[in-house]
Amino acid sequence: MDKSGVIVGSLLGATVVVLLFAFVLMPPTAIQRPDVPPNGLITTNGHSVNIVGETTPIFERKNLSLMEIFERSEAGVVRVTVQRIIQVLDTSSVGSGFVFDNNGHIITNTHVIEGAEKIVVTFLDGRSYNAKLVGKDPFTDISVIKVDVDETLLRPLPIGNSSKLRVGEQIAAIGNPFGLSGSMTAGIVSQLGRLLPVQDSGFSIPDVIQTDAAINPGNSGGPLLNMRGEVIGINTAIQSRTGEFAGVGFAIPSRTVSKIVPTLIQDGKFNHPWLGISGRNIDPDLAKILGLVDARGFLIVVVVDNSPASKAGLHGSIDVKEIEGINYPLGGDIILSVDGKEVRQIDDILIHLQREKSVGDEIVLEVLRDGRITSFVLILEERPNSN
Repeated sequence: MDKSGVIVGSLLGATVVVLLFAFVLMPPTAIQRPDVPPNGLITTNGHSVNIVGETTPIFERKNLSLMEIFERSEAGVVRVTVQRIIQVLDTSSVGSGFVFDNNGHIITNTHVIEGAEKIVVTFLDGRSYNAKLVGKDPFTDISVIKVDVDETLLRPLPIGNSSKLRVGEQIAAIGNPFGLSGSMTAGIVSQLGRLLPVQDSGFSIPDVIQTDAAINPGNSGGPLLNMRGEVIGINTAIQSRTGEFAGVGFAIPSRTVSKIVPTLIQDGKFNHPWLGISGRNIDPDLAKILGLVDARGFLIVVVVDNSPASKAGLHGSIDVKEIEGINYPLGGDIILSVDGKEVRQIDDILIHLQREKSVGDEIVLEVLRDGRITSFVLILEERPNSN
């Protein structure tokens, strides 16, 4: 069950969503084991970083060829090599990352650098440098590392506006699949607003981009680029039966990157807002049982003690009805809208929290209880650590 408020079920056909764990390089003697601010700028430690937004003149945002995108972007994509100690064995793995600013900050995935004894960044020209961890956010799988190098070696990639993406739009991915440095693949945006479960955390990453661009282990942390050469996502996970790419990849959107990264650089962590509920989406069968006209909304099954939802007086389910061997929860509040925006399913709530809200903000939930619609005002608190 997702502590943010969704029940996570198994995927059909034994298909699983897996993080693109960095390609592991084992020693020969080792045993192998199976949104953008209005002005287009954000500030990190007093330095402005360009985030390409609607203020950029349209003639400066023309589409490029794949060759042009690669030529403009390859110098900003790096190889991230991580050394770990696993059961006394000294192992290394390879992931990807990209240059964020002229201060040496590099963005990658948290799962790429998790548990690292040593992090080494290799640039296009082959020069390698030790990197230090600046900040990480396991809830969005985003981390920032830093190298102290001459500014002339740094080629920051422009961050685009993922909220402007459309299904069918062409995109490209650059990274180090299976350790093959500087590899590029191309495809389209397959869908937007996906919900990606985070392994071992109990939470999900909302608003994720789905793509059919070929990405594989080692692509983790690399950029997903639009046809203007702007980063619109971080390649993070695949859905696969084998652990290798099968046509469905996922990327953390640049809108999330723009919100999370500056805080990671400044504070080393990011505090996510939290409601403290779990439950299930209203489907046609549940709607019929509850006597609802429309199959929409989110039924609260559990309200976490001392959470914002609990303090606001929201109610979870109090009974269960079994029909044809299936248990249906009864008696809980049904969330119909959040801050005036219709809620069709839990994704709508989580995306709104991710995009618009911070710890300490107010949020207004329109709730159906006992046939009456009531509004509840919650003060968002920090999401508890999954550990």
